[in-house]
Amino acid sequence: MSFLSRIMILKSKAHFNTGGRGLPAPAPDMNFQGTRKTTGSQARNRIAIMIGCFTLAYAVIGGRLVQYGLTPPQAVSSIRPADNMVASRPDILDRNGEILATDVRTVSLFAEPHKIVDADEAVELLTSVLPNLDAKTVYKKLTGKSHFQWLERQLTPRQQSEILALGIPGVGFRPAKRRFYPGGDTLAHVVGYVDIDNRGVAGMEKYLDTQGLADLTALGMTSTSALEPVKLSIDLRVQNIVHDEIANGMKNFDAIAAGAVVLDANTGEVIAMASVPDFDPNNPADTIDRKTKSDMNRMSGGLFEMGSTFKAFTIAMALDSGKAKMSDSFDARRPLYIGGFTIHDFHATRRVLSVTDVFVHSSNIGSARMADAVGIEGHKEFLTRLGLLSRLKTEIPEVATPSQPKQWKKITSMTVAFGHGVSTTPLQTAVAAAALMNGGKLINPTFLMRSKEEADENAVMVVRPETVDNMRFLFRANVLDGSGSRANIPGFLVGGKTGTAEKVVNGRYAHNVRFNAFLSSFPINDPKYIVLTIVDEPKKAHPGCGLTAGCNAGVLAGNIIRRSAALLGVKPSFGKDGNALLVSY
Repeated sequence: MSFLSRIMILKSKAHFNTGGRGLPAPAPDMNFQGTRKTTGSQARNRIAIMIGCFTLAYAVIGGRLVQYGLTPPQAVSSIRPADNMVASRPDILDRNGEILATDVRTVSLFAEPHKIVDADEAVELLTSVLPNLDAKTVYKKLTGKSHFQWLERQLTPRQQSEILALGIPGVGFRPAKRRFYPGGDTLAHVVGYVDIDNRGVAGMEKYLDTQGLADLTALGMTSTSALEPVKLSIDLRVQNIVHDEIANGMKNFDAIAAGAVVLDANTGEVIAMASVPDFDPNNPADTIDRKTKSDMNRMSGGLFEMGSTFKAFTIAMALDSGKAKMSDSFDARRPLYIGGFTIHDFHATRRVLSVTDVFVHSSNIGSARMADAVGIEGHKEFLTRLGLLSRLKTEIPEVATPSQPKQWKKITSMTVAFGHGVSTTPLQTAVAAAALMNGGKLINPTFLMRSKEEADENAVMVVRPETVDNMRFLFRANVLDGSGSRANIPGFLVGGKTGTAEKVVNGRYAHNVRFNAFLSSFPINDPKYIVLTIVDEPKKAHPGCGLTAGCNAGVLAGNIIRRSAALLGVKPSFGKDGNALLVSY
């Protein structure tokens, strides 16, 4: 090996031992400690940075949540508050606790157009589940500038499930309440119905809104607390009977309408009331027929000339005023001629009639003579006293105001005496008749529960007790021997008065177009209930009978009393002593 080679080898060894620069080599422990210190410092810095980032992120989120919480809902959402949409209505019950109206939970479908990805596809998918949707209308809503659009209200659970399965972005559901009426059309006009937003439109539903429910709903104060049920005076069992009878009567007599009311004579409670044609409150939009006026409650909202039922008020007026006594008689041998008009009897007897005969034979002439004896002002005052010329005060809003001539003349008073010239509601007629049966007290009707003591607090005495006794006798006599015989239900002591009124057609009374009514009370020895039935324009006669009130309205009243008397707690009595007879078969 050459000298130069040895020198190079020694130099390289010396360089390695001095760390490459002629410095002493560091100890092994010193190298390791320096590396660990550097790595630990870097880890701590990274953790601190991560903690800072998370803290900042949560601070931003928390701040935004606080901001949203303090901002009015309208400013942060295009959807109105849920409370306004799920506000509950109280259940409506009959007097025995049966449910007449209640809320059921449902959902409504909405869209937020600004979140819709493909409007055409969304329309196609939605109409596959909801074929009744109008595709053009839905497309217009989905492509509009609005941030919120209702697409369909009150879906079924199945429809909601199927739409959810479609997974359409920008489409959602809002909780809602739907009003359900288990009785369907049975109580349509009394209970009424609500609109799509659960607001009362008619009947007791509308009455509830006027009592402050609408204001509470607008404030969203009824969604978290159950409201106390509202108990009506209606007896659902009797209501079913009434509705069934008038519906069959309208069909059997080929009439354009029929109706009935059962009224508690001592409390003014409406036990049952129905009017047909009617509708289904669960689906009013599709079941209300404007041509037949099926949404019209003819018992409280219809005005009619009540015909000979008004003779009950005329005779009561004459007896109560002292212008006539039960022993008096009235000449009905010839028609009355006054002011170019002729007043004659439908069933002319052509003889002098007692007060009982005037009532039983329904004499127009005798009634006109009684009204003439009392005088025009006395006649108007008495009808006003009985509430027949002013608007009835009760809960349901569908109440018509009676009509009367602007100027009463002698002929006016005479024709009103037998039910022509003044139009009033059937319910008012029943209320006025109750005063002639219950001891002389006029009591405003109610569709809510009321005790006899509460009724007496606001009752007004309108006739003397002696007049009441005489009217009870006359009502019973007419059922036993007069035109009301088809309402004579053995054991229940029914009394009543028929009314057959000719209707005005083209400005003149038409002899073949009638409005029939039957006004009755039972048991007549101690009247507890008033039953008034009406049949509008009957065209088909009862077998063996004609088209007058006793042959249709009287038949319906008898059927209602026969089927409902026991349910109302009226015990039948048979025999001369009034005791029930035991019959063995």
